Amino acid sequence: MKKFLRDDKLERVSTSASALTQAEQRWLSDAQRDSSSPYFVTSENVRAGRRRFMLGAASAGVFGGLQRSVEAAAPPGAGERDVPADASKTQGVPLEDGTYGARSQFESEVRTRFKTATQQSSWTFTPLASGQGIITPSGLHFERSHAGTAIIDPAKHTLVVHGMVAQPKQFSMRDVRRFPSMSRIMFIECSGNGLTEWSKPTMKTVQGTHGLTSTSEWTGVRLKTILGEAGLRPGAKWVLAEGGDGAAMTRSIPLDKAMRDCFVAYAQNGEALRPEQGYPLRLIVPGYEGNTHIKWLRRLQVADAPFMTREETSKYTDIRPDGKAVQFSFEMEAKSVITFPSGEMMLDGPGFYEISGLAWSGRGAIRRVDVSVDGGRTWRAAALQGPVLPVCHTRFRLPWRWDGREAVLQSRSVDETGYMQPTLQQVVAIRGLNGPLGSIYHLNAVQSWQVDSSGRVSNVHHA
Repeated sequence: MKKFLRDDKLERVSTSASALTQAEQRWLSDAQRDSSSPYFVTSENVRAGRRRFMLGAASAGVFGGLQRSVEAAAPPGAGERDVPADASKTQGVPLEDGTYGARSQFESEVRTRFKTATQQSSWTFTPLASGQGIITPSGLHFERSHAGTAIIDPAKHTLVVHGMVAQPKQFSMRDVRRFPSMSRIMFIECSGNGLTEWSKPTMKTVQGTHGLTSTSEWTGVRLKTILGEAGLRPGAKWVLAEGGDGAAMTRSIPLDKAMRDCFVAYAQNGEALRPEQGYPLRLIVPGYEGNTHIKWLRRLQVADAPFMTREETSKYTDIRPDGKAVQFSFEMEAKSVITFPSGEMMLDGPGFYEISGLAWSGRGAIRRVDVSVDGGRTWRAAALQGPVLPVCHTRFRLPWRWDGREAVLQSRSVDETGYMQPTLQQVVAIRGLNGPLGSIYHLNAVQSWQVDSSGRVSNVHHA
C-alpha cells in the first residue's frame, strides 16, 4: 500500500481531462458535418435521406455529396483519386510494381490524441465505433508512450537476460527469430481506460470513454523459451522487463505468469510491429494491464522480489477510500461497451436498429453479454459473434426496435470464471472517489448511453 498522489499530480490529471474534452469536441464538430458519419447532425429530411442511402437506396443527391467530400485532402492512410461518374465505364487505377497499399479515400477513421502537455508522454484512442468484427487495424491500435516513439535499428537491437539465471544471455533479433514461433489473437487495454468517467460523465464518444483497448494477432516467441535458454536459479519469483525508449519503461512481472503464457512479439497482424507498438520487440502479457506489455523490449532481469519501479508505486495502482493504493492489481476484469448506438450519434427516427458492441476479460473468454434498453430494469441476452476467444474482444449483437421514447442502453459481460461486470455504483462503493477524477485505474463499470426523443445519444451516469 502507498500514500495517495501529491496535489500537483492531481491537478495535472484534471487539466489533461479538460484538454481532452476540448479535443474531442473539435473532432466531433467535423464528424457532425459529414453526411456519411453516424454523428451527422442536420434537418430531419436530410437525415431521412441519409438513412435511405445507408439502406441501399442511392440517389443522385447523395452521390453528389460523396463526390464533393472527396475533393478535400485525402484522409491519413489514403491516396486521393479522381472519381469517375461511372466506374464500370472506365479503366481503373493501374497496379504498381511495388506498393504498400492504402485504404479508400472515403474512409477517414483516425486515432485522436489525449491533449497532454507534451506529445512524447501521451496516448491516442482507437475509434471503436467504426470497428468491424474484433481485429483492430494496426494503424488504429491505441498508443501509449511515455517518452515518444522510440526509433530502433533491429540489426543493432538486443535482448539481455540476467539476474537470477544460470547463464546471462544476450539475443539479437536474428537469434529471437530462430526460436519456435507462436501467434495469439488477444486484446490489450490500458488500465487508465475510462479514467475520466469515475465521478461524472465527461467524454462524449465511445472513442473517448473506452478507446484505450484494441485487439490484434501477435506473433513471437514464448517467454518461457527465452528464459529457459538462460536457466532459472532456485528462489527466482519475478522478472523485470525494461524498454529501450527514452523513459526506460520498467515493470515487474510474476515469474509464474511469465512462464505460463507471456511471449515476446516481433509481429502484429501479419507484419512487423509498427514503431509505436514497440518495434522491433515487445513483451506481451495476456490479460494484464497495458503498461506491463513493455515496448521496445531490451532487458529481462530475474529476481526473488518485485522491483518497486516508478510505474508500480507512484503510478498504475488502485486508489482506495482511505487515500492509500493497492499495487499489482494486474488483471483487466470483465468489461463491455455498446459501440452502436453510442455517444453523440444520431438515430434516424423510430424503427429497427441492431445494437452492437465489444466485451472482453483478462481472466478468459466471454461467456455471456446482457443488454438493457431501459437503464437496467430488464435485460436480454445478446448474440456473441464468432470467434469467441479467451482474453480477446468479443463482438455482441442484439436487435432493437426503438419506439421513439427516451431509452438508456447498457451492456454487462460475464466471463468464463462467472465474474459479472459491475455497475458504476458497485465499483465506487469499493474504490471510492478519492482522486482528481476518481480512483483513476481499472474502471470496468457498466456504461450507460441515453437516447433522447430526437434520437441523439449521450453519455450519462444512470443509477
